[in-house]
Amino acid sequence: MNYHNITKQDMLNGDGIRVVLWVAGCNHHCKNCHNPITWDENGGLPFDEDAEKELFEALDKDYIDGITFSGGDPLFPANRSEIFRLIKKCRSEYPQKTIWLYTGYKWEDIKDLDGISDIDILADGEFVEELKDNNIKWVGSSNQRVINVKASLNNELVLY
Repeated sequence: MNYHNITKQDMLNGDGIRVVLWVAGCNHHCKNCHNPITWDENGGLPFDEDAEKELFEALDKDYIDGITFSGGDPLFPANRSEIFRLIKKCRSEYPQKTIWLYTGYKWEDIKDLDGISDIDILADGEFVEELKDNNIKWVGSSNQRVINVKASLNNELVLY
């Protein structure tokens, strides 16, 4: 898996102060995507041992509320095994911190993926330019949803 950046004090991609891992690889190619440089799965840098160390050192700070996986698309098929490994490690080492994930896939198509239950909040759906709405918190277009994963796995869809 490749990545483009690790943001260490982000307040735009989830609740609170977050670390954000921006991964490479996306097959949605949404019109007017805010981050098209991340579409190429071979772009960016290899997510190696040093990158993982940097990620977890940033997450280790007391004032960090959690981690957000974005991109690109963390659930781009080539990213899934590494993303779910990192999610499991985050959940194990920092159980008090929240895990958010942004994906262009719809909840209904990914809710049964192994490891999805370790995510707290999932923002789903492709960005649709014609449905762009700057008044919606956490997402860019009105078709996208911010989903409480654990509650949604136990009941009907629960929006955050």
